Amino acid sequence: MAVTKAMTKAIPSEKSSKAQEWRLEMKYENDSEGDATYYTSTFSHTAKAADGDFTAAAKGSFNLAALTALCPVSRWDAVFASQVESVITSPVVPPVPDTSFSVPS
Repeated sequence: MAVTKAMTKAIPSEKSSKAQEWRLEMKYENDSEGDATYYTSTFSHTAKAADGDFTAAAKGSFNLAALTALCPVSRWDAVFASQVESVITSPVVPPVPDTSFSVPS
């Protein structure tokens, strides 16, 4: 299972030229599109300086590593692995109705 992650959105909200909040989005992909094991999921998170998530600073001072560090990546990793497990690796197989069954007399 080759999992790739990419930050797809990073939207700052500013006050006094400093980012006070970041709306972040990360896309996870299992394998390549078109593969039988392909699966994708997008996670989002809002980080706020007022909540102590980061220190307000100029938006340009945040690089990809700093923005990624604001995300609950370990939780997302676990959720994505669980999704892949339940959808790709070990999907739930629904029971098949036996419409030819007759109640014995």
